[in-house]
Amino acid sequence: MRLRLEKRLEPSRTMLVMTPVLSVIAIMILGVIIFDGLGYDGPQAVWELFFTPVLDVYKWRDVASKAAPLIIIALGLSLGNQAKIWNIGAEGQYILGAIGAAGVAFATQSMTGFWIIPLMILVGMICGAFYAAIPAVLRTRYGVSEVLSSLMFVYVSLQLLSYLITGPWKDPDGHNFPQTAQLTDVQVLPHEVWDSGIPPGLLVALIVAIIFYIIVSRTVFGFSVRAIGEAPHAARYGGFSSNGIVWATLMISGAMAGLAGVLELMQLTRLNLGFPSGYGFTAIIVSLLGRSHPIGVFIAGIVLAITYVGGQVAQTVVHVPNATAGLFQALLLFAILASDLLVRYRIRINVSSPPKEGQRL
Repeated sequence: MRLRLEKRLEPSRTMLVMTPVLSVIAIMILGVIIFDGLGYDGPQAVWELFFTPVLDVYKWRDVASKAAPLIIIALGLSLGNQAKIWNIGAEGQYILGAIGAAGVAFATQSMTGFWIIPLMILVGMICGAFYAAIPAVLRTRYGVSEVLSSLMFVYVSLQLLSYLITGPWKDPDGHNFPQTAQLTDVQVLPHEVWDSGIPPGLLVALIVAIIFYIIVSRTVFGFSVRAIGEAPHAARYGGFSSNGIVWATLMISGAMAGLAGVLELMQLTRLNLGFPSGYGFTAIIVSLLGRSHPIGVFIAGIVLAITYVGGQVAQTVVHVPNATAGLFQALLLFAILASDLLVRYRIRINVSSPPKEGQRL
């Protein structure tokens, strides 16, 4: 008996939509079993992790603040995912965007004006796009996988951040802590939009999601991205440049990661060693969970933000380990990948009949 995978002619659209939901439910059930096995109250831990941030209105702002950078980064990644271009280094582009915006902030520390915040955002997006352009050069010119190159540049950005906040940008009044000086009031966004309780980052994420929806579903560029991903040979025959799509998708995803870094900097008001929060890596899960569709990505970003906030609640209430949120995010990634395999392929069992008497083996 031998098992083999046979590609389906057309994956079920219903299952493509349902498998992310089923994956989340499966992870909840698995979480109860894991926590019970470790000696914790499994049902209580899963309740605090997934439901308390939704039911407790005082946690909604925390969820919105966590969701904003995840959604913005994941929207950029989803564009490349549709073209089968995998930017794994969004965390580095997120850091470079914040560094670029911080440089503008320090250069304009004694100035005032409405133009400072737009300039910080613009420079941050340019820095993120520039950092993503390096893997694009390596991919299109030398054939280097963007998966490896973009990931390696994350560690370069971490070292650059460490150098800046412990060296030339170190706050002289920071009691020797490795951090930069605080941004001024004219360099940060308000904590909420028009006293609504909604952080400005989530509003930006909603606007970006609408823009990406229009780009993906209503423009020639969006069609070319999907065409390169689904049928690269036919797309090239139709006149679409695969190298051009590589450049465009990587730089757009880098710009989105840079934008998220700028917004997070404005929320935290300074850079420190804790600034790299893993949003760039978690956004990969958000993109996959949302099926690389802008609406799905927006919902998935909120779900993953719930696990961030719920992990902190579960740690306080049930005393589960600090790595609980990361554990569930990793399990969710495996569940999505496994369900994708079953949706796109069917398992065939080949049973070989025993040889007849006198037949050569």
